[in-house]
Amino acid sequence: MRRILVLVLSVAACSGSRNSENTAICGFNMIAVGNVVLDQFQVGSTVLNEAPEALKSGVVPTRVVGYGTARALAAQGPDGVALGYEGEGFPARPGFALALVDDSSQVLRGVLVFESDGPADYPQLGTISGASGMLPLYGMRIRWDAVSNERCPLFADITETTP
Repeated sequence: MRRILVLVLSVAACSGSRNSENTAICGFNMIAVGNVVLDQFQVGSTVLNEAPEALKSGVVPTRVVGYGTARALAAQGPDGVALGYEGEGFPARPGFALALVDDSSQVLRGVLVFESDGPADYPQLGTISGASGMLPLYGMRIRWDAVSNERCPLFADITETTP
């Protein structure tokens, strides 16, 4: 009984956070969303052949699966887009990043970073680098309302996550 009480109090404490990314529900949601994104990425028709304009410069919300939203600075490099990740949890190889574009509005929503092998036969849009190395960057169109909602947005507002 005592363990259950501790668990309930821990979940309640996390749920009171101002940042919805820190709630238990959104944590479980992130795990499910990561799997949904990977499943849809296997469908070749969703893969981008070239980087959207919004990915070529500026600040892009980026999230390593299992961590909170951070900033990535984008620039156009000689081999495509170059992103510099400024957050925690950046994986060493294996890993890859996916730029997510809303399939209904064609708006870049952000970049998800995964700790698994990426596809060898999909067009690479560029790279993303972090504290532990550099990973390939791919892109895909996704049904945004299937992976993000107001209660648990996939990416937090990056103006809230900046120092």
